[in-house]
Amino acid sequence: MNTARLALAATALLASTALAACGSSADGGSTSAAGGAGGKADIVLRLPDPGNNGFLARGKKDGSLDQALSAVHAKVAWTGSAGPFAPAAQALSADQLDVAQGSITSAVAALAQKPGFKLFAQTAPDGVGEGILVKNDSPIKTVQDLVGKKVAVSQGGTSEYLLLKALEKNGVPAEQVQRVYLRADQTSGVFNSGQVDAWATWNTFSTPTIANAGAHFLVDGRAIGSDNYAVWAVRNGFADKHPEVVKAFYAYLRDSGAKEKADPAAYLNVFTDSGPTAVTPAEKDVAVNVSRQAATAGGISEADTARFGTVARFFADQKVTKQLVDVKPYLIDIDAFGGGAK
Repeated sequence: MNTARLALAATALLASTALAACGSSADGGSTSAAGGAGGKADIVLRLPDPGNNGFLARGKKDGSLDQALSAVHAKVAWTGSAGPFAPAAQALSADQLDVAQGSITSAVAALAQKPGFKLFAQTAPDGVGEGILVKNDSPIKTVQDLVGKKVAVSQGGTSEYLLLKALEKNGVPAEQVQRVYLRADQTSGVFNSGQVDAWATWNTFSTPTIANAGAHFLVDGRAIGSDNYAVWAVRNGFADKHPEVVKAFYAYLRDSGAKEKADPAAYLNVFTDSGPTAVTPAEKDVAVNVSRQAATAGGISEADTARFGTVARFFADQKVTKQLVDVKPYLIDIDAFGGGAK
């Protein structure tokens, strides 16, 4: 994935109890007792906790995100922790979360259900931070060598997409490679112990694995022609009622992402440089390299929409989804959203 995903990296699924505890009204507008600027009540924007790295972590620590949102009488409530998009999509639809990030691959899988969200921003595919990992001493040297091997994937999102895309590009029938379905945050031990031969994953997990576990990419996103954008989703009820907050949050994503890209090291270990959430010295160079080459958030253009459609078609052709998902009805033109200036 990309630098934004690294910013939201965590090792646990969204905790539904923690999300529920933050509660809000059904229309997404919780209020504070003190009220916002000019006496107007604050709108609460519920986001997954950003963890220890990235511009959202920095925004949490220095208050810059709340400051940016104060102009539209909003503030953030950090709920649960960032993780796979599938549970986040469920939380959005259940009014337990207002905004979350994932990949277009995981979003397509979620949109195949009964989504309660739309997509409002994108970051171009991560060419260097996602791909298929193998150990440095592995006999697997080409994608064709995966025939008959076990590859760890998370079902119905980035991981499965990367494997299937690599197989298709290299003319390897998908049924000739065994997919081992595992949750991403539970896979490193299985991979490191040799219980699987390869692991299709993104930079949240590839960075520590490459730095610490003697692994490398067999192929990365560039090599397979990945269309796996990062995307930001907003709950329908919140978007309908508070478009100005969505636009203000988007502007923060865009501007802060550019600052992180210019100086990635300054956005690592925002809260602590020790413990399980800390980027180690060995991981730092890998993380900085990925972030420097990553794109930053932008609106969803017609060209982006076409590539989203390519992903949806690929998932339908590969039987990941039961039918073709039309992504277009679930996209927001952030520049025109809610009226007003860009």
